[in-house]
Amino acid sequence: MRGSTQTVIEVENVRRSFGEVVALDGVDLRAAQGRVLGLLGPNGAGKTTLVRILTTLLRPDSGSARVLGHDVVADAGPLRSRIGLAGPYAAVDEMLTGFENLELVGRLYHLSRDEARRRAGETLERFDLSEAGNRPAKTYSGGMRRRLDLAASLVGKPQVLFLDEPTTGLDIRSRLALWEMIEELVRDGTTLLLTTQYLEEADQLADHIVVIDRGSVIASGTSEALKTQLGADVLDVHIDDVGQMDDAIAAVVKNRDEAHVDPQMGHISVPVRDGSAALVNVVRRLDDAGIAIKDIALRRPTLDDVFLALTGESAEDVATDVVANVGRRRSRARS
Repeated sequence: MRGSTQTVIEVENVRRSFGEVVALDGVDLRAAQGRVLGLLGPNGAGKTTLVRILTTLLRPDSGSARVLGHDVVADAGPLRSRIGLAGPYAAVDEMLTGFENLELVGRLYHLSRDEARRRAGETLERFDLSEAGNRPAKTYSGGMRRRLDLAASLVGKPQVLFLDEPTTGLDIRSRLALWEMIEELVRDGTTLLLTTQYLEEADQLADHIVVIDRGSVIASGTSEALKTQLGADVLDVHIDDVGQMDDAIAAVVKNRDEAHVDPQMGHISVPVRDGSAALVNVVRRLDDAGIAIKDIALRRPTLDDVFLALTGESAEDVATDVVANVGRRRSRARS
């Protein structure tokens, strides 16, 4: 087990609303030194609001939050020099070079000019950006901008780093490269809070995961513990004739509520604990019922599977509901 048991992030009963919209509804969580806490949830779950509170950019309505022993409200000034933040979109000045971006951030951390330049050079090298360091950031690819943004968050050598959906918009190659960088940072002793919509990302990086939905913590534990709640694997079945859906569902599961069903696509998804044995049994039952299979496969759980098991709704549906509710409130406010 990496890291220590010393708590460096502590959140107790934090609440925050924006008008009628409750963003955080009594959130509690803790993160230990030198470890990665994954905050998992769909868009609109409250992840970014919590990160903004922990990084002193937003005050909670009630409750308390401490980072490195500093209260995020009362001790905001001293805390800012000890933490780093990288958001979901690269916050770099496109007209400045990569080196100039990092030097500027170093000066904002109150480093001397020489120290800021030294750390800018070191950080560019660490993120494989030295050759592009003298080019304007506007010439960088999306993956390079993301690395530059992460580099900027590290110029001040923060003890705690907050990454708010850092792989948003990146291709798979850039995501894997960023994962390697994050793992290196943690090996060097950085404590990290990572928000993400992807279970695979939390699975790869996090020592502990907190699942948040509509502003509340609905589950927490290791990745394996969360996946155990819904079975080690998920069985996906696609049938040829959607007119046979009812019979197919009966052949696949005993209780329809156990499955995620898309009648229009002829798709049934169900968590299973016995993997290959379940697949064989389902194929046999569908064949006995005279139901033709278009495709059938076992796969590892996704965020949507976790949310279906925990809330009865898919993550996509939850996010859609949040956006729709906000839109309705705004419409009422204008009328």
